[in-house]
Amino acid sequence: MMATTPSSAPRESPCYATAMRKASRRLTQLYDDALEPCGLRSTQYAIFAELAPRLAEPPTLAELANALVTDRSSLGHTLRPLERDGYVALRAGAEDRRQRRIVLTARGRSKFEEATALWQIAQDRFVAVHGAADGAGLRAVLLGIANDDRLAVLRESDSGSVTKP
Repeated sequence: MMATTPSSAPRESPCYATAMRKASRRLTQLYDDALEPCGLRSTQYAIFAELAPRLAEPPTLAELANALVTDRSSLGHTLRPLERDGYVALRAGAEDRRQRRIVLTARGRSKFEEATALWQIAQDRFVAVHGAADGAGLRAVLLGIANDDRLAVLRESDSGSVTKP
């Protein structure tokens, strides 16, 4: 193992987004590795986890994108292979036939069940490394950030200061 010298030591960035992205990449590696045997990625599993409890009232693309804190275009890109493989389907809305609802199919529910057992391995590893209490606290902070609309968009006002639209 190579020793870390002052010149080769990683520089700590004061940027919250950089730290979050580094942590996100590490966790994505962990979960993707755990899910690999069933052929899903963590982004796809997140969609299944969002759709599974909403079988009675499937969300629209916009509602699902909002729940996942992503844009509709990225979500559509992630949904295409799931639809192609028969895990999700787009159905016309009951009240408005023009509205498309995203439904987890029976095949998708079965795949979600298979994937959940693998996902649990990654969950257990995270808890083993960081502890249940710290993990729960971190999850609460991260969800607080994800759901805080004050952090969604910045725009420069006429005075040059940054404000929320």
